[in-house]
Amino acid sequence: MEVYLDNSATTKSFEDVAQLVATIMCRDYGNPSSLHNKGMEAEQYVRQAKEIIAKNLKVNEKEIFFTSGGTEADNIALIGSAMANYRAGRHMITTGIEHPAVLQTMRYLEEQGFKVTYLPVDRNGAIRLEDLQNAITRDTILVSIMHTNNEIGTLQPIAEAGNLIKKINPNVIFHVDAVQGFGKFRIYPKRMNIDLLSVSGHKIHGPKGVGFLYINEKIKIKPIVYGGGQQQGMRSGTENVPGIAGIARAVENIYGNLDEEVERLYGLKEYFIDGVEKIDQVRINGRKGRDGAPHIVSVSIRGVRSEVMLHALEEKGIYVSAGSACAARKPQTSETLKAIGVEKDLLHSTIRFSFSIFTTKEEIDYTLQAMYDTIPMLRKYARR
Repeated sequence: MEVYLDNSATTKSFEDVAQLVATIMCRDYGNPSSLHNKGMEAEQYVRQAKEIIAKNLKVNEKEIFFTSGGTEADNIALIGSAMANYRAGRHMITTGIEHPAVLQTMRYLEEQGFKVTYLPVDRNGAIRLEDLQNAITRDTILVSIMHTNNEIGTLQPIAEAGNLIKKINPNVIFHVDAVQGFGKFRIYPKRMNIDLLSVSGHKIHGPKGVGFLYINEKIKIKPIVYGGGQQQGMRSGTENVPGIAGIARAVENIYGNLDEEVERLYGLKEYFIDGVEKIDQVRINGRKGRDGAPHIVSVSIRGVRSEVMLHALEEKGIYVSAGSACAARKPQTSETLKAIGVEKDLLHSTIRFSFSIFTTKEEIDYTLQAMYDTIPMLRKYARR
């Protein structure tokens, strides 16, 4: 039996998404900038994709810009905002548990002379709004806070943060990395005071190598890629038409049945946590209930190293993660786990399980039984 529980790293594509991508690559393969019919067919796919995504976000189509994924979207958001607004200030705010695509970009901007404040989090991984309020200064030009933590599933108070930021200074740009939250929650940037929103296709059963960035038309931002002037000059380069059509189809599929699927995921999460907590000396990191993400469960298993547990489960056909797949191929100490106060001996004994709409109760039962059988044996060997 094969059980894939690493959906925060990537997801299996919808069948109709894969078919659509193949059709465009092999039949409707024109360049959307070409003036002939093949180009116009390709351009229509891009236009329809913008319509679909904009409708689900309740924003304008011209505010959607396609990228190669979440990492590029984050880079455009942060670097583009910094370069366009540095005369207004050189201070930026983020959290200490962001995805590397944000944290590494912030460190780059620090090297360019910007000052960055890293907000602390509580034991569940959430920021405190008073910390955010105290961090904003007259020199602040941007705040970047992830919607859903990719390791422990913490949901940040995005709407409250957006309201607070704009109340203090309407000119401060609010960026949200929604790579893990989009497709699990309804996110409306206009209502939540979000100016920039990053999304990745392969986290929502779409293709790899494509994502998008919502950019509020009222903010100042500069491109970081120059060339042919595609996408209003914000992101030059021939559009990835198969990927763009694919991500739009995935958005349609996900949001067409969102409430029912999210409810089912929460049920699987609760069932899994109940089963895991029957194991001696385990810790669930982050919030266990419905105030956390429906698809992510972080489990620290005392006495068993992460990579040992990962490969033991892999031998039974179960695929999980030892942390963020984007940080490095070799497991590293998690900044998120350190930030929430996980004991030192558990930092390298933590496994992330992440579910998708394809995950079944039978797969959860199989995984729990594998853990019941495997963990006592691994602990026994570890003590030798």
